[in-house]
Amino acid sequence: MADETMTDEQILEGVEHKSFVATSDRTAASLSASGVAAEDVARAAAQAAYDKKGEDVQVLDLTELSDVCDYFVLATGTNNRQVDSIVDEIEEKVAAACGEHPFSIEGREQKTWMLMDYGSVVVHVFTPEARDFYRLEKLWGDAPQLPLDLL
Repeated sequence: MADETMTDEQILEGVEHKSFVATSDRTAASLSASGVAAEDVARAAAQAAYDKKGEDVQVLDLTELSDVCDYFVLATGTNNRQVDSIVDEIEEKVAAACGEHPFSIEGREQKTWMLMDYGSVVVHVFTPEARDFYRLEKLWGDAPQLPLDLL
């Protein structure tokens, strides 16, 4: 029987695929599993938080600073009920605009700091007291803010 060993090129020939390679030199944000740019997910989440009367909505660009995610979206709700409402709005609007759903949502019980994990984007919604206590903007002080045109 002839040698049936195939080269990598032969195996991949005709196969449509996307590959993402992690490097220490990250200069661009990644795409989600469905091919949506992380920045688009972050902007949709920020707009949804703003639409639900979230305060001090910011997007921190972590593409050069973190291997964990590309963007943090930060927003403040005036109380626990509003924090929960903002998270629900973000989940609905990001799904509608980008087809993305969070892998997990943490903090539903206390509703003082809720975290939504979209993979390349992590959304943090706080009560004023929790945001002041954790001060993620200060912790990630080197991260540039993404300019937002919230309408």
